[in-house]
Amino acid sequence: MNSKTLFIYDENETGYRFNDTHPFNQKRLVLTVDLLRKAGALPDSYVNAPTSASREQLLTVHSEEYIQAVEALSFPSPETAALHVAGKYGLDTEDTPFFPRMHEVTSMVVGGSIGAVEAVLSGAREHALHLGGGLHHALPSKGAGFCVYNDAAVAIEYAKRVYGARVLYIDTDVHHGDGVQWTFYTDPDVCTFSIHETGKYLFPGTGAVSERGDGNGFGKAINVPVEPFTEDASWLECFEEVLAKAAAQFKPDLIVSQHGCDAHAFDPLAHVHCSMDVYRDMPRFIHRLAHEHCGGRWVALGGGGYDIWRVVPRAWSLLWMELSDHPLIRELERKPDLALPKSWLDEWQPHSEEALPRTWLDPVTSWTPMPRREEIELKNRHTKELAMMYL
Repeated sequence: MNSKTLFIYDENETGYRFNDTHPFNQKRLVLTVDLLRKAGALPDSYVNAPTSASREQLLTVHSEEYIQAVEALSFPSPETAALHVAGKYGLDTEDTPFFPRMHEVTSMVVGGSIGAVEAVLSGAREHALHLGGGLHHALPSKGAGFCVYNDAAVAIEYAKRVYGARVLYIDTDVHHGDGVQWTFYTDPDVCTFSIHETGKYLFPGTGAVSERGDGNGFGKAINVPVEPFTEDASWLECFEEVLAKAAAQFKPDLIVSQHGCDAHAFDPLAHVHCSMDVYRDMPRFIHRLAHEHCGGRWVALGGGGYDIWRVVPRAWSLLWMELSDHPLIRELERKPDLALPKSWLDEWQPHSEEALPRTWLDPVTSWTPMPRREEIELKNRHTKELAMMYL
């Protein structure tokens, strides 16, 4: 394993919890960490706890008024005045309702992502992973899409202000990385790349290929909106070809990637039909780009993922094993049917309503091909060409 790789985690991050029935369930962090430990892939020496972001750090992206609203709504019983403005700040919706200790817990999430950037840009570590992060929908003065503070945007801003870094942000979540894009839409030193299901059918409704940045940032926003029911080959074709060209042109000092794993066929909140193969292949491709273009400097964050039993632990474990160059990730190339640790399956199967997968990767040869596969692939190829028009 690469000893210069950092895993940022604190079980207290599971306190980022809206309510008992909300699909954003950070129990997936516990499941992932347990899977990695039972696989022998996460020694304690690689793990650091996050520290909270300061108010000054939050203010580099979020407005003072918004932070005050978040703080006021974080009490167990918020005052009437705070409740009256919750809607103005997007914190009274079904998607993003306020919850106790919201400011405290989300500040820790932001601090974890800043800590990952600091570890990498200071030279202390080569790569860093913060799975509690990736809250990419939050806007400067509004919560949205399960996201209160935008840790990715604050961490990128930290990289710029403290280290003068040019940052390539890569968003693999099935939902468009809108909050990060809009934060840096006119910034020539941040290139945002997002591959996602088209906003014609999916939240947040943005991320069209025509969104390319504005002013000095024109050309630095790159979107690849794919069709519903896209499968592995087409997703990876679009991802790799556009991203390779973007990275070569932009020449980043740092890559920050967001690894929502909700493009998987099992995910209940989207319509893309990818398998676990893409969650092995995308990190491998980003890893290569980091070493080709920015001396290996790579910070990876979590993100969406709503099948917390069958998808998220495997996908995020594959990400960590790629980051840390664990032997298991290479063994999967020779043994694609490699089994998950029996101890992990025995521990968690009693808690899952679905049968847990027995292997790291999915048995895709037994999956029924999607109808209209050729038509979907042709549409995605056309989108890919449009995305590369100015690269």
